[in-house]
Amino acid sequence: MGTEEPRMGRPRSEQARQSVLHAADDLLVEVGYAAMTMKGIAERAGVGRQTLYRWWTTKAEILLEATIGDLQDDLATPAHPDPVEDLSTYLRALGAFLLEAPAGLAYRALVGEAQHDPAVRDLILAADPLGTSARTVLDRVRGTTPAMPETALCTAHLVGPVFYRVLTAQTALPDAELRDHVAALVDRWSTATGSA
Repeated sequence: MGTEEPRMGRPRSEQARQSVLHAADDLLVEVGYAAMTMKGIAERAGVGRQTLYRWWTTKAEILLEATIGDLQDDLATPAHPDPVEDLSTYLRALGAFLLEAPAGLAYRALVGEAQHDPAVRDLILAADPLGTSARTVLDRVRGTTPAMPETALCTAHLVGPVFYRVLTAQTALPDAELRDHVAALVDRWSTATGSA
């Protein structure tokens, strides 16, 4: 991504960077991922293509960078002493992000593209924005859940039903189902079995 490895040339203008990120979000909504081009992003942002390619190499990199900041902000939920409520609040925020936020649409587009583009898949795996946000809330409840498995598996257990519902039905998991899901996980993770 453009933020991970500095490239040669002039320093990146924050105003130009924000223009590019907003242009990518807008174009995604207007024309979709497949029709969006680096040229179109540059024109919409009012920057030269050389500038764009100096900072990013693909439209996927731009969208991922746009997504990460918004995802971190939108999924930063307050801690709650009850682990069921803590995790439920996070999952509600995740559903709202994926369904309502432009960055959520961008993330869904990238996940879709990753199904047949190994470069996009590797980009998402390396950044792991959803895993990073889930890890924060999982770490908060780990002290009350001694049988919790390793974090990557916990993340899949936690977000799977919400992500599945959004991707297949484009709707949020009903709140009663969401709470039942979280309560079952917390119950399972709270019972030490000798093998996590």
